Amino acid sequence: MNRSKARGTKAETDLLKWLKAHGHEDALRLPPMGSKDQGDLTLRTDCWRDGCCQFDDVSVVVEVKHYGRDGVATAINSGLAELDVEMVNAGTRHGVLVVRGNGKTGAAEWLAI
Repeated sequence: MNRSKARGTKAETDLLKWLKAHGHEDALRLPPMGSKDQGDLTLRTDCWRDGCCQFDDVSVVVEVKHYGRDGVATAINSGLAELDVEMVNAGTRHGVLVVRGNGKTGAAEWLAI
């Protein structure tokens, strides 16, 4: 595994652990699916129970980016473009981009867009 891929995998795994520790037991890490990719992680939530929407459940696509030399702007631009495609592939209108910066080890310090 190359260094960039390893960083991405670690960021995804770290975020998954953080989400589960903070009440999102439904968070799942998804396998890469090439052009049919549906995000790095997914959250499924029962909205009917909470009365927040008219659907039985909502899938939230989560795209995770780790930025280094290219900078945060590049990570945000490329991440949002990927997220748009992945939301269509997953059949949902709900998504979030999470960007991890260098030196930001805890997911609570990362940017969510």
